[in-house]
Amino acid sequence: MKLFTATKLLLAAAAPIHAAYTWQNVKIGGGGGFVPSFVFHPKTKGVAYARTDIGGIYRLNSDDSWTAVTDSIVDNANWNKWGVDALALDPQDDTKVYAAVGSYTNSWDPNNGAIIRSSDKGATWSTTTLSFKVGGNMPGRGMGERLAVDPANSKILYFGARSGNGLWKSIDAGVTFTKVSSFTAKGLYAPDPSDTNGYNNDPQGLAFVTFDSTSGTTSGATSRIFVGTADNTTSSVWVTEDAGTTWKAVAGQPGTFFPHKAILQPTEKALYFTYSDGTGPYDGTMGAVYRYDITAGTWKNITPVSGSDLYFGFGGIGVDMQKAGTIVVASLNSWWPDAQIFRSIDSGTTWSRLWEWSSYPSMNLYYSQSTSKAPWVKAGFLDSDTKDLGWMIESLVIDPLDSNHWLYSTGLTVFGGHDLTKWDTTHNITIEVLADGIEEFAVLGLASAPGGSELLAAVGDDSGFTFASSSVLRTSPQKPWMDPIFSSSTSVDYAGASVKNVIRVGNTAGTQQVAASGDGGVTWYAYSGAGTTMSGGTIAYSASADTILWSTSANGVQRSQFSSAFSSVSSLPATAVIAADKQDSTAFYGGHAATFYVSKNTGSTFAAAGALTGATSVRAIVAHPKAAGEVWVSTDVGIFRSTNYGTSFAKVSTALTNTYQIALGLGSGGTWNVYAFGTGSAGARLYGSGDTGATWTDIQGAAQGFGAIDSCKLAGSGNTAGQVFVGTNGRGVLYASGSLASGGSTTTTTSGQTTLSTTTTRSTTTTTTTVATSTTTSRTTTTSSATTATPTGTVPRFGVSKGYP
Repeated sequence: MKLFTATKLLLAAAAPIHAAYTWQNVKIGGGGGFVPSFVFHPKTKGVAYARTDIGGIYRLNSDDSWTAVTDSIVDNANWNKWGVDALALDPQDDTKVYAAVGSYTNSWDPNNGAIIRSSDKGATWSTTTLSFKVGGNMPGRGMGERLAVDPANSKILYFGARSGNGLWKSIDAGVTFTKVSSFTAKGLYAPDPSDTNGYNNDPQGLAFVTFDSTSGTTSGATSRIFVGTADNTTSSVWVTEDAGTTWKAVAGQPGTFFPHKAILQPTEKALYFTYSDGTGPYDGTMGAVYRYDITAGTWKNITPVSGSDLYFGFGGIGVDMQKAGTIVVASLNSWWPDAQIFRSIDSGTTWSRLWEWSSYPSMNLYYSQSTSKAPWVKAGFLDSDTKDLGWMIESLVIDPLDSNHWLYSTGLTVFGGHDLTKWDTTHNITIEVLADGIEEFAVLGLASAPGGSELLAAVGDDSGFTFASSSVLRTSPQKPWMDPIFSSSTSVDYAGASVKNVIRVGNTAGTQQVAASGDGGVTWYAYSGAGTTMSGGTIAYSASADTILWSTSANGVQRSQFSSAFSSVSSLPATAVIAADKQDSTAFYGGHAATFYVSKNTGSTFAAAGALTGATSVRAIVAHPKAAGEVWVSTDVGIFRSTNYGTSFAKVSTALTNTYQIALGLGSGGTWNVYAFGTGSAGARLYGSGDTGATWTDIQGAAQGFGAIDSCKLAGSGNTAGQVFVGTNGRGVLYASGSLASGGSTTTTTSGQTTLSTTTTRSTTTTTTTVATSTTTSRTTTTSSATTATPTGTVPRFGVSKGYP
C-alpha cells in the first residue's frame, strides 16, 4: 500500500519547498588533499587563490584562512567542476578570476570541460563549455599554469589543452575560445600508453602559458609568449614574438626532462624553469632547474645539486618579485628521508638548503614547524614519518608583494610562512600549516551516535576523525584515528545499545584493517579477529557490540563474533549493502539488486524478506537508532520503510525517487527526521522530512553544491535536533541545522513492543563553537630511519583511493 499518496501528488505539482539551511564545513582543518597550485595577483596585495584537483577553488583571506568559492556551481550534474586544471587572474583587474574546470579526460567523466570566469572574486561565476574534456584530477595536474590572461590586454586569454587539443585563445575575456591554428605542438607524452582505462594513456598536452610582460605589444597584445608542452625533447618550450601569429621552439633548450613550471622575473628579464623526468604528481626521480636569459637568448643550468644528491625531479619554484635574483625551488618528490627546498639570492649561482645531514642519521634543520591551525597533522603524520616537509611539491610561490610570505603544497596539506627572508640571515624560518579553511577530504563514511560521539568521519588518505560533541565541530582535532592509523578508512559504525563501542575498516590489505574503540572513537586498537588479507568495503556493528558484519571490497561478506576470526557469510551476495539493527543485537539487514535480506541469528545466515516493489537496486539501508525492527531502505525507485524487521515494506513517498544515501537524525520533540539524496521537486539533491517521509523539503538549496549525490555520505545527528552532516568527495564534511515540519514518528519501547506516534512540534537548534589553541613545536635535529612511504594524493570521483582510480 502506498502511503500519503494524496499529499504527495499535491506536492509534486507545487513549487519545491526549501528550508533556509546554512551550510558550513566541519573543521577538520589542515587541507587534507592535494593543492596543485596557488596564484597570487601581481599588483594587489592579499589577493590569491588555490586550485585543488577534486575540491574546487579557494580564495585567501587576510588572516591566512581560505574560503571555498566554487560550491555554488558544483551540483549533481556538474560534479566535475570541482576538478580544476588551471587558474588565472587578470593583472589589470583584481576582481577577475578564471579557471579551467573538469575532472577527467577519460570515460569516468561524461562531461566536457569548461572555462569559468568571475568578476567579483568568485562570488558568482559564468561558464563557457569547451568542446573537449579537462583533467583537473589527471596526471600532470601540477604543471602549469595552462591558463593565462594577457597582462597588456584583459580581453585576451590563452589556454593549453590536454589530449592533443592544442592551444586555445579568447579575445572576449573568456566568453568564447578558438583554436590557435598556428601553434601545432600538442604535448603527446602519456605516462602509460598501454593503459586501457584512459587514465594514464591520455596525452598530457600543454604544460604552461607564460606571457613576457617586458616584450612590448603587437596590435595591443603582448608580443612574446612562452608555451610549454608535455614533451622531453628540445621542442618542449615554444615562443611567439608576434602575439601568437607564428611560433617556434626556443633555441638551445634542454631536452632531457619535461618542463614543469616557467616563471618570469621581469626585472631580470629572465625565465626560471623547473624540469623533471616525470610529469607528477607522484613521479620524478631526476630533474633540473634552468634560467633562460630572454635578452641574450641563453640557457643556464642552475640545478642546486648533482651526482648522488640528485635523485629527484623539481616541481614548485618561487621567484621573488621584490628582490631580483632570489628564488626558492623544491624537490617534486623525495620519498626518503624528506623533501628538500633550496634558496638562492644570486639567480641560482649558489644555493642553500633547508636541511642537511650533520652526522647520519642526524639532520640539521634550518626551520621549525607549527601545526597550531591543524594539530592532527603533527600527531598523525609529522611525528610518525620522516617527511616533515612533505611530498608532491608541485606548487611553491612567493607573494609577489611580500618577500616574507610564501606557500607550498604537498599531498597532505599547505605549508608556508611569513618570515622567509630570515633564511638569508639567521637561516632558520618557521613553517606553518596554512590550510585553514581548505577542506579537501574525500569522505567515505559518516556516523552520529545518539548519546555518544556527535560525528565519526571516515576519510580517504587521512584515516578519520572523531568529534565528541557539536561544540567542537569548528575545532580542528588533536589527532586523526590512530593506533592503528589507516591510509584510508572506508566505513565506520557504532553499537546502537552500547554507543561508546565503535568499529572502523581500512582499505590497505597486508595488515589488519579493522579497528575498534571502547570510548567513542577517542582511542583505538586493532581488532584481533581481523586477518591481513581483507580490506575496504563497509562494516556494521551489532547493537550490543559483540558481532561485526563486514562487506569487504574483494572477499564478500564476512562475520566475526566475540573477536573470532572472520568467516564468510554465504547467504549474502558478495557486494551486499549491510546494516545492523540498532536495538536488537540478533538482527542484521542486507540488500543486493532487488532483494532485501534479514538475519535474526546475529548475521550467521540471511534470508530474503519483504518485497521492495519496483526496485532493482538497493543503495542504502538504515536502521532506526531507537526502534528495534524499524528499517529504511533507499532504492532506485525511492525509499521503503518497515517496522517489522523487513517482513513487509511500505513505500514512503513517490515524491522522492532514485534515492541514494539516507539517514535518520534527531528531530523536534523526540521525533526523528529522515534525510535522503534523491530526485525530488527541486531536482537531484538533498531532502529532509520531519513527518516520516510524508513530505520532503529541499534542504540543500541552490547555493550549496555537494558534487555527485551518488558519491556523498550522509548522517543525521543523534544528539542535536535538526542537525545533518554531508560527506563529500573532495569538500570534506558539511553540516547545517534547521527545523522540518513534523508529524513523524516518536518512538517509545515498552516490554519489547515498539509503537509509533505522531507529533506536530517544531524546534530550532543552536550550535556553540569553540576555538582551539595549540602550541608550536620546534626541532633542530632529528633521527631518521630508511622507511618508504606510499604516495598519496587525490581521489577519483567515487572515492576508491586517492591518486589511483
